[in-house]
Amino acid sequence: MKALFQHTAITHGIAVRVAVSFLPEQSQPDAGKWFWVYHIRIENHSRERVQLLTRHWRITDGQGSVAIVDGDGVVGEQPVLAPGRSHDYVSGCPLDTPHGSMEGFYTFEREDGEPLEVRIPFFPLAAPATAD
Repeated sequence: MKALFQHTAITHGIAVRVAVSFLPEQSQPDAGKWFWVYHIRIENHSRERVQLLTRHWRITDGQGSVAIVDGDGVVGEQPVLAPGRSHDYVSGCPLDTPHGSMEGFYTFEREDGEPLEVRIPFFPLAAPATAD
């Protein structure tokens, strides 16, 4: 299945594209649990090799509660991207509300050792409306 990337941010020649989907089979609305999966493609359109070192997420639920998630790499990897190359990964996000949002940034390292902060675009998390 080809991902339909709905959200894109480009920083310093690095594009971050996001496709997000609600997963009803992983959600339990009666128990106050909703789950989304997101597919991210990182594309290096710059002229130098970069390595993704860390991630920083700001996850906001439908009541305005914010969770900050910092960590090394993405899904256990710290990919190196040569010019013209891309890296894809898929992860998920549970929430206690039927809607919310995610945004953040990756920290990359340039070949000369300088850090490079690359924005992850804001994207909404929205469960389909249900009849009550």
